[in-house]
Amino acid sequence: MIFFLILCFAHCKIQYTFSGINLTPDVKSFSVKYFPNRAPYVSPTLSQFFTEKLKDKFLDNTSLNLVNSNGHLTFEGVIKGYETRPMGIQADDKPASNRLTITISVKFTNSKDPKASYETDFSRYADYPVGKDIKYVENQLNEEIVTLIVEDIFVKSVTNW
Repeated sequence: MIFFLILCFAHCKIQYTFSGINLTPDVKSFSVKYFPNRAPYVSPTLSQFFTEKLKDKFLDNTSLNLVNSNGHLTFEGVIKGYETRPMGIQADDKPASNRLTITISVKFTNSKDPKASYETDFSRYADYPVGKDIKYVENQLNEEIVTLIVEDIFVKSVTNW
């Protein structure tokens, strides 16, 4: 009896996934339009960096094919906010830190499941020390913030979480 059970379970394959990706099998492609920077302050490389980071997220985490236009999933929008401001004013009227906030407006279209489409803003921030000039920490902060925003977009677009 034990030998029989071992033999049965030896041929069983159980696979668990925690990706939570919820796409119908007929979704095969995605497209990402260039996200221009329409914020009052423009970081020169942010538009290209964000657009490529969003493409990479879907290429790395799904089996979807990237197409130039008219993908089954389409992402478009603008960078509409890019601002730095002091945070946590102390007793001596000096800020405790500075905060860089990036806001990106996204229109997501799912041509196979229109109910899943949305249009919304995604905003994230990162703090940096008062003594640092933004130009010295900008690239690192952009990387941190864009990574978070891209993750938010990915989760809202294709997961059950």
